[in-house]
Amino acid sequence: MAAASLFRDVPQAQPVLVFKLTADFREDTDPRKVNLGVGAYRTDDCQPWVLPVVKKVEQRIAGDNTLNHEYLPILGLPEFRANASRIALGDDSPAIKEKRIGSVQCLGGTGALRIGAEFLSRWYNGTNNTATPVYVSSPTWENHNGVFTAAGFKDIRTYRYWDAAKRGLNLEGLLQDMENAPEFSIFILHACAHNPTGTDPTPDQWKQIADVMKRRFLFPFFDSAYQGFASGNLDKDAWAVRYFVSEGFEIFCSQSFSKNFGLYNERVGNLTVVGKDGDNVLRVLSQMEKIVRVTWSNPPSQGAHIVATTLTNPELFAEWKGNVKTMADRILKMRSELRARLEALRTPGTWNHITEQIGMFSFTGLNPNQVEYLIKEKHIYLLPSGRINMCGLTTKNLDYVATSIHEAVTKVQ
Repeated sequence: MAAASLFRDVPQAQPVLVFKLTADFREDTDPRKVNLGVGAYRTDDCQPWVLPVVKKVEQRIAGDNTLNHEYLPILGLPEFRANASRIALGDDSPAIKEKRIGSVQCLGGTGALRIGAEFLSRWYNGTNNTATPVYVSSPTWENHNGVFTAAGFKDIRTYRYWDAAKRGLNLEGLLQDMENAPEFSIFILHACAHNPTGTDPTPDQWKQIADVMKRRFLFPFFDSAYQGFASGNLDKDAWAVRYFVSEGFEIFCSQSFSKNFGLYNERVGNLTVVGKDGDNVLRVLSQMEKIVRVTWSNPPSQGAHIVATTLTNPELFAEWKGNVKTMADRILKMRSELRARLEALRTPGTWNHITEQIGMFSFTGLNPNQVEYLIKEKHIYLLPSGRINMCGLTTKNLDYVATSIHEAVTKVQ
């Protein structure tokens, strides 16, 4: 008689929501169907876009006979790491000039968050710090909770962020929660284009946040997934990170090049570390090297070479900034067009938040019942939270989406 499977007690895990949504969309045969759930850029023809500058660099790399498939250093391609950190911190960053920064090439933004989280759980403000509270915004990108839990943190908390009534930032609640957080708590901050709300603090509000965090000895861990992609301007989108560094904070900053280079499946990420001095940073990197060694051991090179080549060549860098602006401008256009249509239809409620929010996502304010109506009756796919990806909108489906939202809001409570 055959023995029972050793895996018989493994429960079926819930599917990852956004990927399940895409799978449901693919299986839908209705010609009107629209996918507003996917977290990736789409052209006006609803197609993925390979950036022209990326195509150009890929051809250069293919023709470069000096390149081979040897291992990179454990911490990654040096010119990628240095230049990724440079665009996050700025050319004139005091931290760069004082040689108190370091970085780790990671597998996308998630990999950067995970290496940072693993390090903090072992070495932040002492040793073995899994009891340190980690605060994520309410709401936040789902992976923030998962990554820090998987790294061993036992106390994941939320700080107030979204004000549903005014469809904007709850600054008062946010500052209050920071005031009440235990000293040395870790705060995950979205550098720009907050996911999922698309609502960012203003520079003045960031200054208030920094004041409280400095006074309460709170640690800022920035997640920068959309630099340049949010506003079309690299410097504007990095303002908060650079301000905190200028105020003397030690910070971690995870960077993703999935969105702003369109390199989703190359998994190109970087973790920038800013410390009090170079010696501290070197020791931090030595421990991160150990963590990388037992995680993925050695990073992939293709995506890192594409980014490094682009960032170090003035002509390619200028072209890339133009490509990024093309994507940002299309999203801004879709925002203004959707808002205009909803207001023209006299859809109940206010819709100014759609143009006031920034980046790929908009928190529409639609409730779960209205979302269900849109999916089942209109074949428009979006998350239960009401978050939509503005890139899923096109000049061809805008009218259909706007009238469908109008119907959902007027018919479903």
